[in-house]
Parts: sequence; structure tokens; C-alpha cells
Amino acid sequence: MILSLLLSTFLTIFIAELGDKTQLATLTISGTSNKPLAVFLGSSTALVFASLLGALAGGSISTFVPEIFLKVIASVTFFIIGIKIFINSFTSNDEDNEESDIKLLDAEE
Repeated sequence: MILSLLLSTFLTIFIAELGDKTQLATLTISGTSNKPLAVFLGSSTALVFASLLGALAGGSISTFVPEIFLKVIASVTFFIIGIKIFINSFTSNDEDNEESDIKLLDAEE
């Protein structure tokens, strides 16, 4: 019985996350860095903790906080994250190139 609940939850979340903002953000961050393992570990950990929070809260938070306030918080948070990723996409290439140049110089010595 628990196995069927586990499997149905996994499939539901897996299908729901395909093409979702989380996957697109992970794809974007991974594309702008040369460290896909770090991006995978960071996004996986974030998804686990977000799921834990959702499972523990179970919708009861909406009885204390108005729905519109939750939507505003989510919107502002996504906007800030999007702006930060957008700005970092211009600056990270320079830093990554400098790190690559340093590694090449060290390898030549």
C-alpha cells in the first residue's frame, strides 16, 4: 500500500515537473556554469526541502496567511531569482573564462 502511494506520488511529481519552472531554472543555471554536478545537487536538495515543507504544511498555512499574500510572495521571489540569473548570465562567462585560463596556465607549468 505504501509502495503504491510512493510510486503514484513519484510519477505525479515527475510528470508535473517536466518543463516546469524548476526544470527550466536548473537547465538555465547548468547552461551558464561548468559545474553540472553542483547544479544537480543544489536543485535536488532544494526540491527535496520544498517537497518536505509542502508535505508538512499540507495546505494548512493558507488558513493563517491569505492566498493573495502567498501569491505575491511567490511572484516577487521568482522575479528576483529571474533577475539575478539574468544578470549572472552576463558576468559568469567572464569569471568562468578567467578560471579556465588560470587552469590552463597551471597545467602548462
